[in-house]
Amino acid sequence: MKKSGFDKNRNNKGTNESQKDRNRNNNRFLITINFLGSSGPVRFVVNMKDLVSGVIESALKYYDREGRVPVMGFDASNFLLYPANAWCDDALNPLEPIGSYGARNFVLCKKKVCSTMTEPQSKLISQKSNGGWKAWLNKSFSFKVLSH
Repeated sequence: MKKSGFDKNRNNKGTNESQKDRNRNNNRFLITINFLGSSGPVRFVVNMKDLVSGVIESALKYYDREGRVPVMGFDASNFLLYPANAWCDDALNPLEPIGSYGARNFVLCKKKVCSTMTEPQSKLISQKSNGGWKAWLNKSFSFKVLSH
């Protein structure tokens, strides 16, 4: 009795290798990252065990490789990754795996840089505040009649 093609493939050692490949591919998934200020999202495949910091680095490299504007830079420590869904207000921990969150859509934002007031900046502010909007308003409403 002849074996069918299905039975031959079932007993073949190659199927064990393809099954391992399938299991390895099950750990990968497609994510979408929207860059704040950019025209559209970036999509690429990541491993579930990849750290959030590594995903941010990969996204920045992919973004730059496509030549998108505005230029974001390459330092992943200057960025925060948020899930796009409203269920979480906090940024993702850069040391945790991306697959632990169960999200597939993200938003990448630059960290806000808080600058302290230094002496030159405070002098600039005080110089700008001389007169203010009231002086400008009074100037613009003062009617001067020019004689011929």
